[in-house]
Amino acid sequence: MLNRETGTFKKTYQDDLAIYKAPLPKITVGVICLLVFVIVPLLGSEYWLGILNLIGIASLGALGLNILIGYTGQISVGHAAFMSVGAYSAAVILREFPDAHWIIALVGGGCAAAIAGMLFGIPSLRIKGLYLAVATLAAQLIIEWIINHWEWLSGGAQGSIYIVPPTFPWFENGEFVAKKMVENVHYYYLIYVVLFIGVLAALNIFRSYLGRAFIAVRDRDIAAEIIGINIFKTKLIAFGIASFYAGVTGVLYTYFYSIANYEMFTLVISIQFLAMCIIGGLASILGSILGAAFITLLPIVLDLVIRGLGGSVLGWDDAHASRILPQWNLMFFGGLIMFFLVVEPDGLARLWRKFTDYFRVWPFPYN
Repeated sequence: MLNRETGTFKKTYQDDLAIYKAPLPKITVGVICLLVFVIVPLLGSEYWLGILNLIGIASLGALGLNILIGYTGQISVGHAAFMSVGAYSAAVILREFPDAHWIIALVGGGCAAAIAGMLFGIPSLRIKGLYLAVATLAAQLIIEWIINHWEWLSGGAQGSIYIVPPTFPWFENGEFVAKKMVENVHYYYLIYVVLFIGVLAALNIFRSYLGRAFIAVRDRDIAAEIIGINIFKTKLIAFGIASFYAGVTGVLYTYFYSIANYEMFTLVISIQFLAMCIIGGLASILGSILGAAFITLLPIVLDLVIRGLGGSVLGWDDAHASRILPQWNLMFFGGLIMFFLVVEPDGLARLWRKFTDYFRVWPFPYN
């Protein structure tokens, strides 16, 4: 019989430092891992696995941005620019060194983005709030200009770099051979293993001194400096970690589409990732994943609804539905951001906590 949370006692320091201290969360995480890594790849179709791949990549990018905005309180609207740094860095590594392993390019792209993020995070020592947002907007514009005008990097205006799909070891005819990732299920395992590592790293960061320093800087930076926290160093590290996540996200997009392209990392994409954090819930790892899933699925659901209702009720054809769909996407996108800011500032993560708290005490009316 499982102990309830109030009856789970710690006997060692390792138990007290565990990420999940009660048995039920551990079992829940185990079931989720079984579902994600075993059941979904076996039962999911190629179409839905492709959508899940996009959700997984977006979740990693939203998690990185949430570390910067939600946990450290540093506003950024240039997240997509650092994703492009990672994407083009990995593509250049694979282009200039064809024998380099794709894992090296993945880590190299993340490190390049981290360096760029720390460079543009230097103004955070003197400015914050909207002024910092404008500084990160400048980073977006500067990096876009470099990509479009540095021909060695991208080949010129809106240049693209095509890459060879990554390979993975496969046991065949009694020996291991290298097979290219050509199906969505192959990318699914790659993306969700990287996402799992990213979530685990984030959970451990916020159990450490560094994570507590992030939160202290967010809540009251002057008080944090008084108690001995190096504000500038903490902010730079936050920019570096968030940009590393962004760079790895850009590399995963490059691997998934087999191309590094400027149009994949525009200012609109930065706004979308900002919306993922707001709608999912600031300062929440679960909220980053929920927000990424929500924003990724929103255009797909709207497409089904508009085409279905428009065709059956209003008599619209596919051409008319395709013309009005982008406008509806923008309206719903902006409306949902305003809705969550007014009605539920803590986002989907807060709604999920309310739902689980209700069933934790059910059928009793209070805890």
